Amino acid sequence: MNRYTRDQMAARVARDIPEGAYVNLGIGLPTKVANYLPADKEIFLHSENGLLGMGPAPASGEEDEDLINAGKQPVTLLTGGAFFHHADSFAMMRGGHLDICVLGAFQVAQNGDLANWHTGAPDAIPAVGGAMDLAIGAKQVFVMMEHQTKNGESKIVERCGYPLTGIACVSRIYTDLAVIDITPTGLEVLEMVDGLSLATLQELTGAPLRLAA
Repeated sequence: MNRYTRDQMAARVARDIPEGAYVNLGIGLPTKVANYLPADKEIFLHSENGLLGMGPAPASGEEDEDLINAGKQPVTLLTGGAFFHHADSFAMMRGGHLDICVLGAFQVAQNGDLANWHTGAPDAIPAVGGAMDLAIGAKQVFVMMEHQTKNGESKIVERCGYPLTGIACVSRIYTDLAVIDITPTGLEVLEMVDGLSLATLQELTGAPLRLAA
């Protein structure tokens, strides 16, 4: 079975971000999306540590140690970009000023519940960050994640077994196997990787699926 690479997943997410959108890219896998946003579209990337107008990763040797995203990775700043206080950044997030946020996840439930900060394991290190603020504050929440855990368990489930980040907040899921919308009537598969049938995808998914009309 073919699977999307992480770069292909990032490029696919980038295709769905419209002109003029204000977007936050979560720590980890979602940061790759910045490298695939088309240069001919004006899209404003926000980072909760106090940046708006963030650009792609810098070329090797051109990193600025004072210019980083929330994951402490070097970034660039586009013309017209701005720095501001951390509190102002969270006010943007909580105040509904972001059109889209792209987050990673441990689990997503069929109703859009999101679990991405703690597995509940006794030895796990919780990492809340700004995810809770983004999950409730952004107008749309896109989740970008592997379809299954390393043990082969589905990350898309009927009900999250991990502590929740947000309730019924996820709009769309992008995995290495498919693009899936969360609708009021269930999970709708928009796209699948080449060679994958809905029946096989369903076997790998912990919640009922149907093809989008």
